[in-house]
Amino acid sequence: MRRIMSVMVSIGMGVLTACGGSRNDPGMTDPPAPPATDSISGTITFKGAPLVGATVTEWSTNTNIVLATATTGTDGKYSFSGIQTGGNSPLDLNIWVNKQGYGFYPTVGNSANATVERFDHTGQFTQPSQLAVPIYFTVINFVVLPNGSLTGADFAAYDGSNPVVSLAATGQTATYASGDDGSIKRGVAWPATRYTDNGNGSVTDNLTGLIWLKNAGCFAQAVWATALTDVNQLASGQCGLNDGSSAGQWRLPNVIELESLVDPSTDGPALTAGNPFVNVASSIYWTSTSYFGGEEGSPNAWAIRMSDGRYFNDSILNAKQTAANAVWAVKGSTSGTAKLQATGLFARFQVGDDGTLQDGVPLIYLRFLDNNNGTVTDTVTGLVWLKEANCIQSDWATAVSAVNKLASGQCGLTDASAAGSWRMPNRNEMQSLADRNQNNEADYLISSFLNQDQTVYQAAIFNNMVPLQYYWTSTTDAANTGEAWTVYSCDWGVYDTDKSETGYTLAVR
Repeated sequence: MRRIMSVMVSIGMGVLTACGGSRNDPGMTDPPAPPATDSISGTITFKGAPLVGATVTEWSTNTNIVLATATTGTDGKYSFSGIQTGGNSPLDLNIWVNKQGYGFYPTVGNSANATVERFDHTGQFTQPSQLAVPIYFTVINFVVLPNGSLTGADFAAYDGSNPVVSLAATGQTATYASGDDGSIKRGVAWPATRYTDNGNGSVTDNLTGLIWLKNAGCFAQAVWATALTDVNQLASGQCGLNDGSSAGQWRLPNVIELESLVDPSTDGPALTAGNPFVNVASSIYWTSTSYFGGEEGSPNAWAIRMSDGRYFNDSILNAKQTAANAVWAVKGSTSGTAKLQATGLFARFQVGDDGTLQDGVPLIYLRFLDNNNGTVTDTVTGLVWLKEANCIQSDWATAVSAVNKLASGQCGLTDASAAGSWRMPNRNEMQSLADRNQNNEADYLISSFLNQDQTVYQAAIFNNMVPLQYYWTSTTDAANTGEAWTVYSCDWGVYDTDKSETGYTLAVR
C-alpha cells in the first residue's frame, strides 16, 4: 500500500552549562520531564496461526494522516510506541490491517479507550468516476490518554475459506426451472421445527436463534419514531409477555432480521406454515434500518410487506414521519445454525435504531477479494461471485439456463470452472451483498478508490454493474409464480418482477 507518510519526531530539550558547571549551581533548574507516551500492540492471525507480512496502519483522525506503519513478523505481532499523550485535544487514532488476499476484523478486549468501529475514510481517496461514493474501514478506534497503552489490539484474517456468516436456505422447495432455488435449495437447512413457542408470549426461531414477540399485532400501526420507542419500552406484562423481560431488551428488527422471517414458498403471510405467531398482518412492517441518504438525515426506513416479502423504499409507504406501518418486536442475538450479518449501517438517527445497535455479525474489511480470474470472494459469506456484472442479460428462464452453462472462458472467467459449477443466486444470497450505509449500492460496487498519488488502493469490486437495473434471483414469488424476486442495483431492495422481463444476473458459486 503506497501512502504519504508523516513521522512523529520528539525533540529532546537540553540545558547548556559552562565548563565545570554543576547541577547544584545557583540559578540552574532540572530539565523538564519527557512527555508521557502510550503504545499499541497486538497479534494478527489467520485461522489461529500468526500471519506474517501484514501491514498495520496507525492513522490520526485529528490530522487525517498516516503516523506510522508496522509489518508483522513470523510471530504475527506488531507494535507502535512513543505515542505522545496530553495536549489540548487527545490524539484519536484508527488502526487497520492490509495484506493481499485477506480481509480483517479487530478485537480490543476490555480497553476503556478503544472500540471497534466502521469509520468513514472517504476523504483519503478519489474515484475516477467522480461519484460521491463513501468507503468505510473496520478499525480499532483508540483515544490516546495518559497511562492508557493498548495491548491485545488483535486482528483475525479472513479469505473466504473461514466465513463468519452462514446464509440460510430460503425455504423454497417448488421447482420452476432446472437450477433454480427450489431445485438447488442452497444454504443452511431449516430445522425440523423452525419455531418454538416458549409459552411466555415469545417465540424462538430455531434457525437464527432470535426471539420474537408472539403477538405480531399487539402494537398499533405507527410512524417510525413511535414504533422504535414503543418497542424499546416493551416489557414483561405487556403484549401477553410473562418472560421476565424488561424495557430496553426488545428492539425493532433490522432489515436482515425481519427478512429472516420471510418464507418465499408461501404467501398471505409469507411465513412458514404451522408457525405459532398470532395476529400477523399481511401489511407492511417497519424495520429499524434507515434508507441511508447521508449523515444529515434519512426520511425513509426500510419496510417489508409480510404478505409476500416485498421491500418498500423511497415512497409514501415508508416515509418515517408520515407512514403508519405495523410493528413487530425481537430480542436476542443471532445464535442459531444460520448466522445473520449486520446490515452495515452505522449512521444513527434515533435511539434503538439499526445504526445505534448494529446487531448481527459485523462486516469484515476488506470484505471483497478479487481473485484475478474473473471472480470475487466475499469474506463475510464465503460466496464466490462472477466479477463481470453485465455479461448475462435476459429473461429469467433464459438466465437460469445460461448460468447453469457458465464456465471458464466465458464472461471474463479464467478460473477453470466447468459448466454446472455456477448458479443464479437465491434471494438470501443476493441480498447479502448489501451495505446499508451506502446510498447507492451499484455506485460503490463499481467504484475504484485511488490514493493521492493516483495509485489504486481498492479496485472496483464488480465490473460493469448496471445502475438502476433489476438483477435476478433464482427465487420465485409464491404469490405470483409468473414473477421472480429481483434486487434493484441502486437501493438493493427486493422486488417482484415478471419473469418475461429482461434483467441482469450475477452468477455465484
